[in-house]
Amino acid sequence: MNEPDQRSGCAMIRYDTQDGLAVISFDNPPVNGLGWSTRRAVVEALDRAAADSRVTAIILTGSGRVFSGGADIREFNTPKSMQAPTLHDLLAAVESSSKPVIAAINVLALGGGLELALCAHYRVASPDSEVGLPEVKIGLLPGAGGTQRLPRAVGLERALNMIVSGAPVRAKELAGKRLFDKIIERDLLAGALAFARDVGARSGPHPRIRDLKVEHPNADGFLEVARGAVAAAAKNFPAPLKCIDAVAASVKPFEEGLREERAGFLALLETSESKSLRHAFFAERTAGKLRDASPEVKPRSVSHIAVIGAGTMGGGIATVFLNAGFPVTLLEAGQEALDRGLKTIRSNYDGSVKKGRLTAAQKDERLARLRPTLSYDELRRADLVIEAVFEEYATKEVVFGKLDAVARPGAILATNTSTLDVNRIAAITKRPQDVLGMHFFSPAQVMRLLEVVRGAKTAPDVLATVMGLAPKIGKVAVVSGVCDGFIGNRMLEPYFRQAFFLLEEGALPEQVDRAVEKFGFAMGPFRMSDLAGNDIGWAIRKRRAKERPDLPSSKVADLICERGRFGQKTGGGWYDYKPGDRTAHSSPAVTEMVSEYSRSTGLPARRIADEEIVERLVYALVNEGAHILEEGIAARASDIDIVYLNGYGFPLFRGGPMFHADTVGLYNVVRSMRRFARGYQGGVWKPAPLIERLAEAGGTLNGSTS
Repeated sequence: MNEPDQRSGCAMIRYDTQDGLAVISFDNPPVNGLGWSTRRAVVEALDRAAADSRVTAIILTGSGRVFSGGADIREFNTPKSMQAPTLHDLLAAVESSSKPVIAAINVLALGGGLELALCAHYRVASPDSEVGLPEVKIGLLPGAGGTQRLPRAVGLERALNMIVSGAPVRAKELAGKRLFDKIIERDLLAGALAFARDVGARSGPHPRIRDLKVEHPNADGFLEVARGAVAAAAKNFPAPLKCIDAVAASVKPFEEGLREERAGFLALLETSESKSLRHAFFAERTAGKLRDASPEVKPRSVSHIAVIGAGTMGGGIATVFLNAGFPVTLLEAGQEALDRGLKTIRSNYDGSVKKGRLTAAQKDERLARLRPTLSYDELRRADLVIEAVFEEYATKEVVFGKLDAVARPGAILATNTSTLDVNRIAAITKRPQDVLGMHFFSPAQVMRLLEVVRGAKTAPDVLATVMGLAPKIGKVAVVSGVCDGFIGNRMLEPYFRQAFFLLEEGALPEQVDRAVEKFGFAMGPFRMSDLAGNDIGWAIRKRRAKERPDLPSSKVADLICERGRFGQKTGGGWYDYKPGDRTAHSSPAVTEMVSEYSRSTGLPARRIADEEIVERLVYALVNEGAHILEEGIAARASDIDIVYLNGYGFPLFRGGPMFHADTVGLYNVVRSMRRFARGYQGGVWKPAPLIERLAEAGGTLNGSTS
């Protein structure tokens, strides 16, 4: 007998009975999150099953392709998180059920979803379903018994590895552990129903994981070694060590361990690191959503890619699409350059095979999708063409003129420019509606960020197509309007300007880099410039000097370039480098040059504190970011944070420049800017009107008004 539930109040779940078995299916797409509405619906369904004398057992499963992705972290620190039934209330209802509860895990059970399954009396799963406790990735530890029940279910060592890494594990890898009572090969629900009939016929009490003992031959020694390893790897993140403390408590009586877990969870919830990680988590998901998108806009079909330019960037972009399964036509102007590019692509794949990241068969499969050519005619069938040639208008305009003549109607034409005017490039064609910017970051096959630049005439379906394509190729995409440098590189200009001014005032490159890297940046401005090539910045400065002759600037960086010190590629830039070694060594020649230039400015020598260095560089980013927001170049402050977290090495544990400014307090940021305005070249320190307004109102760049 099958009795489907007809009540609209249970929209977050489905309730069915089949031959004396109640099936409660989470129905809260896309990940069946355990928000308050879902929790309430499940508890009511459990009570309904308990009151039905015909029901002998209860199955919990997920509709769609997920069991449950866990708690709704949007409820953290809100009244909803503590509104009954809480997640703890739900877990208690499952664990204390008078009738056996079987969790049937399909595809994915993460965080609170796995903690819920651990409270069931029995668990079954499909072999390739994945389970995990990823809370550490948002700066937390599992707070609903996961650190206490998982060690009892899979052993102390395996549980610790899963919790500290946050990585999911396939169910078949845990077969034989106490976590799963059965791995079901084919139809999961049919197998779960058969299993439930069997356990429903048994007399209680039914097993509870909380009643098991944690088994490990040398728990204290293992935990001590784990603490040492984790402390070295997670110095800026408190959550991994707190996870170890909570798991260590699992050897204690269960309720005592739960109390220690809860205390650790609540402590982490208030840390700036966790708040930053949670901000980044939501910011990344929000970045892909177009504010003005119409549901009527349908993306264009993209199945074949063409890339123009087989240099470092073009080859990297081609590799991105080959890795994602797309056929790629790679165009170069000459055979020698094409051969060189193909050799680099093959060499990179060979390296991946040697490191075990790819099999030889996978390498061959990807290379088989690559079609090299010297003819523009070969681009006629491409749905998306990406230009990645030299960063100058003359070259790009020639390319787009040729491309306009051969590309099929409706093909999307993209430029990989990092600074140039996309509207000017689009105007070369008779189809500006099909043109936009796709700014990949080097190395393209590694860096996750993709700036998608919307031109004045870019069609909505073109933008929607590229934004939808980004996750398929492993990129996090952020939309930018057209301006010099877009979001990321435009903000770098005042950042580097302050770095150069600091040298004029008495600092040295290594001090500036050291201060910023201690703050958490992956790389300071001078090491970054040496890596990218100082000649690139030199060319941009020359162009901007013609366009903005009124803008205060320093000549110290030009002196480096005039001496041919372009960075790692020439063996010397702001630092000295040894052949085959990218380690930056302090350069006596640069120290003397910088010191001499500083003396020539006539400024009195002074000692510059690291705190001032960090504030001036970071607040320069923030102030320019606020201008970008006011101009509508970026849609959200969080989009700017995603750009800097994924493309420029801003410390993840600080959440991005705009979030960091919110954390410091915009009032304090403005106060610092006004102090800098009284110093050297202070004329550049006028707070953006947006920051001044928000600081006065007690608001934040990321939208709250606290």
